[in-house]
Amino acid sequence: LGSVQNMSLLPSGFAPTNLLSLALMAQLVSGFEPTSTFLQSRVFSFSPLMQEAAEAEVPPTFSVRDLPGISAPLGFFDPLNFCGEASEGKMKFYREVELKHGRVAMLASLGFLVGEQFHPLFGGDVDVPSYIAFQETPLQTFWPVVALLISVFEVFSVFSFNSPFGGERWSIRSDYENGNLGFDPLGLRPSDPVEFKDLATKELNNGRLAMFGIAGMVGQELATGEKLF
Repeated sequence: LGSVQNMSLLPSGFAPTNLLSLALMAQLVSGFEPTSTFLQSRVFSFSPLMQEAAEAEVPPTFSVRDLPGISAPLGFFDPLNFCGEASEGKMKFYREVELKHGRVAMLASLGFLVGEQFHPLFGGDVDVPSYIAFQETPLQTFWPVVALLISVFEVFSVFSFNSPFGGERWSIRSDYENGNLGFDPLGLRPSDPVEFKDLATKELNNGRLAMFGIAGMVGQELATGEKLF
């Protein structure tokens, strides 16, 4: 290119812009440092933007170790390897089951202790161990109605499941937040994700303790036939 001294020697219709493009291509192929450095600086200047765009498009990967409920001293405790090959939907199902049982156990533990000492309902005549208190009330006759009322609330949880037709059975949608029933009258839910995870871990740990606790209370009353205190 540098040997071309006369523009008239160029083919007809060959514009100067074509000549410039050809020169840039020749320099890039030959490894001409100024041009290649210039192009590289421009390409790599867009790299952070391209990287941010790529990260924005890729959803965060699910990891069971990122869930609430992992705390000292046991850390991640799964001796039976329930989490080994479980999908995200299956893990959400396991967590929902744990949360429900923990919440029911916390209420049951409190009811067991308080109900045996303070029982003003039904005339205050139900003064028996808690494990048979239900049979001593008029509700014993209407237990199907009681079961129906409980099932009304349970039915709403069905909508959080993945469809069993073509999907994974006994799994929960990825967009569902475990335990979120939309019930927070006191506004205790933190807005900070870290604080929320810490509070969720506390709820899980208390629920786990309550499940052991209510099992021990029922076992003791079945063995002795008497109240706890």
